[in-house]
Amino acid sequence: MTPLLSSLKTWGRFLLLVVFACGFASAAPTTGVAQEPEMPVLFDARERLPKPDLSNLVRLRILTTADFPPFNFADQTGRLTGFNVDLAREVCLELKIEAKCQIQALPFEELEAALKNGAGDAVMAGVAVTAARRQEFSFSRPYLTIPARFARHSARDLDAQDPGALAGGTVGVVTGSAHEAMLKAFFPKIIPVLFEERGTMLQALKENKLSAVFSDGLTLPFWIAGEASQNCCRLFTGPYVSEAFLGEGLTVMLRKDDAMLSDAFDHALAVLSRNGRLQDIYLRYFPHGLY
Repeated sequence: MTPLLSSLKTWGRFLLLVVFACGFASAAPTTGVAQEPEMPVLFDARERLPKPDLSNLVRLRILTTADFPPFNFADQTGRLTGFNVDLAREVCLELKIEAKCQIQALPFEELEAALKNGAGDAVMAGVAVTAARRQEFSFSRPYLTIPARFARHSARDLDAQDPGALAGGTVGVVTGSAHEAMLKAFFPKIIPVLFEERGTMLQALKENKLSAVFSDGLTLPFWIAGEASQNCCRLFTGPYVSEAFLGEGLTVMLRKDDAMLSDAFDHALAVLSRNGRLQDIYLRYFPHGLY
């Protein structure tokens, strides 16, 4: 798990509470007619990925976790749900193998071994794509990336929406994180202020002791919308994406030798991206978007 996704898991239950209870009511100021947020298109609309013949497939066991909302979690009835889970079900519908699909939750640390040992056929749980993992597994094309964002105190200028306004200013970032490295590389005129803990950084922002903070584009909007922020702050400029610093994004992990399933997932994800069903699932769990 990447440092980013590990951080998201720690905040998971809080995020779930906010997204359904608060609905992002205060995530951003109202500016005229609301526009439906769109997720970035990660598939070329002109590319037609072939659909493999799955008629001989006995079953497709998709592994995930149950403790990482809003991506995968058990709802109040105990039913497995979340962004990844709903997307897995849509993939099965698109491939016309829904009767053969099984979605099972395991502890995160058991997923790789289960896939290796044949206890599952695919993993949809935010497992980071690394060079070491590519030696053992294959991965679908990314279907979602999580950007980095700035947040600024509402008492400061929020109109410009220009990162140049932060030049020479102090911006909080968690030390040793991908966001620290990205901030220094992308914005060399900003003065980074390093924090050991995210909570301490956000408290400094809340007290208006910083020009801004730079963090991940998932937990930051949830914090802004939640009670802990006391409506102090707003997102400022961005979003910012970088595969070099933030990774490839969310993918499906498969066994190295399973080219048929890899092609099947790529085909289904591309179709869902083009026909809007991926966007529908995205808005179900991120109603105000990540971008």
